[in-house]
Amino acid sequence: MTREPVADSRREGEPGADVPPPAAGAPPAPATGAPAAPATGVVGRPAAVPISRRQVLQLGAVALPSLAGSMALYGWITDRAGRGAPTIDPLVARYDPSAHRWGFVVDTRSCIGCGQCVVACKQENGVPLDEEHTRTWVERHAITEDGTVFTDAPDAGMYGFPPQSVAPGADPKAIRTTQFVPRLCMQCENPPCTSVCPVGATYCASDGVILVDEQRCIGCGYCIVACPYGARYLVPAGARTPTGVAGVVDKCTFCYHRITRGQDPACVDICPVGARLFGDLTDPDSEVSTILREQPTRVMKPQLGTKPRVHYLGLEDESVR
Repeated sequence: MTREPVADSRREGEPGADVPPPAAGAPPAPATGAPAAPATGVVGRPAAVPISRRQVLQLGAVALPSLAGSMALYGWITDRAGRGAPTIDPLVARYDPSAHRWGFVVDTRSCIGCGQCVVACKQENGVPLDEEHTRTWVERHAITEDGTVFTDAPDAGMYGFPPQSVAPGADPKAIRTTQFVPRLCMQCENPPCTSVCPVGATYCASDGVILVDEQRCIGCGYCIVACPYGARYLVPAGARTPTGVAGVVDKCTFCYHRITRGQDPACVDICPVGARLFGDLTDPDSEVSTILREQPTRVMKPQLGTKPRVHYLGLEDESVR
């Protein structure tokens, strides 16, 4: 809406018309055409310029959406931070997580690097079919005589490996030994990811499996940075996780929706040579318990004190670091 200018009582050619004479003792009025001195409220300081009603409304129109957006964001984050942890950890109500303690063993002596485990995991859990976003992957470690490790994992190992390592610098080197090393979330007993999450979206179930509450996750990525095993990723736009939430963190859960129903993880089921083994450590007769009791195993990066629940058979010294 526009406003009409205020009419002046003077007529053209009569610059002093209708102007009353100055009061006694007042300074003389400026000559016609001379600029007026600025009004002052405090000596040496110009008086505040009055703000029109239109300007006030314009300032309000700019400030209110910003204020409302900030309040909405604050409410959204505090709402998630204030939610309690899920009362039932698993997806199956009759499953008692406190009665289990899951363990995983990878036999690098048996793994042939076929990549079927990676494909099965992606299909089972709705993980994008690319190298950047994956719950599990297979690496090839080519170790030289001096102990240098050249690691390659083309396409996350989904489609197997070429005869020679494609790791930069590996081609001219004399390779002492090579092994395939399947990777996944280590389900640490001392997980750094849970301590850095600002809203408690990453938590440890009472059966030892690290899970992500997708309704609580704000996608900040702190846990991705904190994980020393590179086992987490942000679900890209358009992709789907089992619950259909994009923009949140995803990771290996030992196929929690399967193990709570008495099934093995998809990668364990599909492995043609039995290189992936899964079991309940509360059962002393389980295959995993027997292996951990009777055979020497190793974990990744033991110096970090994270205490992984994923153990390796036949892992070379250089691959542990």
